[in-house]
Amino acid sequence: MDALEALHNRVSIGGLTEPAPDGQQREAIFRAALRAADHGNLRPWRFLVVEGDARARMGELYLKASETGEPLSETQRERTLAMPLRAPMVIVAITRLQDHPKVPFDEQRMSTAGAVQAMLTAAFAQGVGAYWRTGALAENRAVARGLGLADNEEISGFIYMGTPQKPPRAAPELAVEDFFANWTGE
Repeated sequence: MDALEALHNRVSIGGLTEPAPDGQQREAIFRAALRAADHGNLRPWRFLVVEGDARARMGELYLKASETGEPLSETQRERTLAMPLRAPMVIVAITRLQDHPKVPFDEQRMSTAGAVQAMLTAAFAQGVGAYWRTGALAENRAVARGLGLADNEEISGFIYMGTPQKPPRAAPELAVEDFFANWTGE
């Protein structure tokens, strides 16, 4: 797929099944992440790839981190355990926050977001289904610790990847002029 075609048509694809991206697809997806805009060349991102039985262990980590207050219902417990099983591969995007006089933490987070977006587009270009999830578990420090993150690291999201169960929906048609305007300084 042409680069502009991928950029113009990429959509999130849920409903993922086996197989996960193969070795060649992964290489292309992972290399795309490394081209994200990165002020100061801090490379504030790193990624964990979770597959196979590790996904079930990740579900157990989610459950343990979620059971700190009111007990969860059986339905909530089952749902939490099943979250990492939504796709054959889950990539945990991590931002490593570094003190720097010219690169604030928000810019480091944006660099990780750029890396994730590049991976999503590279996956789409190869016919790999992918979507990015955040939420309470991404912000949960018990989950972060369970995944081995350092105190200066945070989860920027979980990227689910696999084979689409059905063709992707068409990208919505948006009018460029609704989002871009000239500024003349007058």
